[in-house]
Amino acid sequence: MGTIVVGNIKVYAYHGCLYEEAQIGSDYLVNVSVSADLKKAAISDALKDTVDYVHINHIVQEEMATRSKLLEHVAKRIIDRIFSEISIVNSAEVSVAKINPPIGGDVDRVSITLQLTR
Repeated sequence: MGTIVVGNIKVYAYHGCLYEEAQIGSDYLVNVSVSADLKKAAISDALKDTVDYVHINHIVQEEMATRSKLLEHVAKRIIDRIFSEISIVNSAEVSVAKINPPIGGDVDRVSITLQLTR
């Protein structure tokens, strides 16, 4: 087994329950960690035998572009696509953080993390 991490993917998106969040948008950071059997890739040195982190970034970019009220919802969509499109993945963890959330206080970020095993 092995782990591939794609960290601090910066995205500007329009998630949130408030009307203003849908209009103005906000900065987000997404972190993805996936576990897979990487033994074959370690020997073959072939991209087809591993998890392509470019593909993971593409999934994150597309799913973050689709508005959700809740960060949990967008994180679940990201995990679902990873499992659907990358068969080698056995488990995934996705964290989505909203930078400077509009919650009436001095808060750097709020984040959620979802984990799922195939």
